[in-house]
Amino acid sequence: MVNESPDARPRRRLRPTRRGKIVLVVGALVVASAAVLVPLFLTGTDEREKRRPQSTLTIPEGRRASQVYEAVDRALGLEPGSTRKSAAKVDLGLPAQAEGNPEGYLFPATYPIDAATEPAALLRYMADTAREHFGTGRITAGAQRNNVSVYDTVTIASIVQAEADTASDMGKVARVIYNRLLKDMPLQMDSMLNYALKRSTLDTTADDTRIDSPYNSYRIKGLPPTPIGNPGDEALRAAVSPTPGPWLYFVTVGPGDTRFTDSYDEQKRNVEEFNRSRGSATTG
Repeated sequence: MVNESPDARPRRRLRPTRRGKIVLVVGALVVASAAVLVPLFLTGTDEREKRRPQSTLTIPEGRRASQVYEAVDRALGLEPGSTRKSAAKVDLGLPAQAEGNPEGYLFPATYPIDAATEPAALLRYMADTAREHFGTGRITAGAQRNNVSVYDTVTIASIVQAEADTASDMGKVARVIYNRLLKDMPLQMDSMLNYALKRSTLDTTADDTRIDSPYNSYRIKGLPPTPIGNPGDEALRAAVSPTPGPWLYFVTVGPGDTRFTDSYDEQKRNVEEFNRSRGSATTG
């Protein structure tokens, strides 16, 4: 949701060309609709290893790196925190803008695993798969057309993934992001606050919007310093080719009912309706 706060005070300015509803507890691993089965050969090549029973690990679209680490730990039967430690030691071939942070580059897909799978190798394969998707001519051409870097495009896609209520809304959400960047408006999106606060919620307070964080898009203009999750192909397509339109605001009033507008007064009315519906759901 895009809100407009009268006391939003940017502490620094980011140009669009600078880099910048997720559950925090990952439950049972379920197959995401857009996830693909990636052939993964992380063990040796002798015949015994080829015959080892395999299982799969599914990383749904939008999961944060922290959630991916937890899922890998569980899938491989490792002590909590093991995969995070591996990520800090392994070279994932990330772009320079990432500064070693793999957020956004652990591509959501279904990965075969077996008893010999190592977390470092699994993370490398996720990053390799991301680079294959992000390094195509379509993505680089789209980034140039939108006057942002490929890394910025991945960052925008991660916000789209977190904010859009449906896949059909993704192109419009992406357009809101670009329109606000071009108008030098703070993005003011709750998904970035949620990322900073390591949570997922639809309820944002005034105190939340005052936190000291580079991900606080109520106070700081431009994109966040990193992606806020690992986007899938649909969100990436939206970031590359946003739907044409003048929109500056949006709010999902109810399931399947996301309203986009370029009028602040209309946005206020839509937000009031959202708050009323939330209140009814809470008390009902």
